Amino acid sequence: MLPDFVATQVDLTPYNTLALPARAEFLAHIQSIEQLAALIRHPEFAGRRRFVLGGGSNLLVAGDFSGFILYMGILGKRWIGEDATHIYLAVAAGENWSDCVAWTLASGWPGLENLIGIPGTAGAAPIQNIGAYGVEIGDFLQRLTALDLTCGKTRVFDVRDCALRYRDSLFKREGWHLCGRYAITEIVLRLPRKWRARATYGGIAEKLARDGIQEPTPAQLAQAVTALRAQKIPNPRQLPNAGSFFQNPKVSAEFATALLHVHPRLPCYPQPDGGVKLAAAWLIEHAGWKGRNLGTTGMYEQQALILVNRGGANYRDVQNLSRAVREAVFARFGVSLVPEPVVLADG
Repeated sequence: MLPDFVATQVDLTPYNTLALPARAEFLAHIQSIEQLAALIRHPEFAGRRRFVLGGGSNLLVAGDFSGFILYMGILGKRWIGEDATHIYLAVAAGENWSDCVAWTLASGWPGLENLIGIPGTAGAAPIQNIGAYGVEIGDFLQRLTALDLTCGKTRVFDVRDCALRYRDSLFKREGWHLCGRYAITEIVLRLPRKWRARATYGGIAEKLARDGIQEPTPAQLAQAVTALRAQKIPNPRQLPNAGSFFQNPKVSAEFATALLHVHPRLPCYPQPDGGVKLAAAWLIEHAGWKGRNLGTTGMYEQQALILVNRGGANYRDVQNLSRAVREAVFARFGVSLVPEPVVLADG
């Protein structure tokens, strides 16, 4: 008999913010490491497919899933130490990420304010290396703890072990979240004692200037970020979406220069390695897809980077729109867009 925290034939629509329909053969609500360890020992678990699920905000559900969905709901956050330069905080995997940022600010530990409002859980944040307005979680992650689901052993990954990149990590590249190798149970954040505002990113700088704020406090910066996100990203409970659907593409400096010659208003961001990152939202808008629908899906009218479910969409509908947008951008600009979300597929 399966543990009482495991349900069968579960509708996954409420578990992904795009509200794509599917069913899971088994869904385990994990609220403690002890529950996770007990499930690993269960004979029904051995050899079955598994997927570790956070908030479902960066997920495309392709169809019914045969195996175990591990819905990580382990809670807890605490101060664990400090030194002359940093404060260290431990956050359990199931904690809501945006609530965690608000907690740090209320406690007088600034640094994460640019990341407020990003949906999802703390445990899922390093997998995608979440980021916004010029800041990534990799700027503050010190280490994370994960349970090896094949043997039940605990492993600690230093931030360098995680190999974080733009919207990417070792976990995502290796597909460990897909094959169920590791379940992240806790992350440790390292926040600077000497705070400085990161307010030069275009949207934030413009918002603060409009409000007449030259030297923002952490709270003012968080308020600016919150206001910007509210303008551009719909509440998934009201209009299902998966946040930013495409990565900002990176091209060579030579290619960017050629593009700017033809499209001088194209936002470009030089990178430390000599490449240039382009604004995917601008490319999509100028390829004619901002506010445009394809059947039951569309690109949001307030932010071209947001793919929304207008009602009743499934995975195929999302794929059709994604393909149409990518083809239009490539035809207009010669730039290939890469989708951000992880695909949950059975097989």
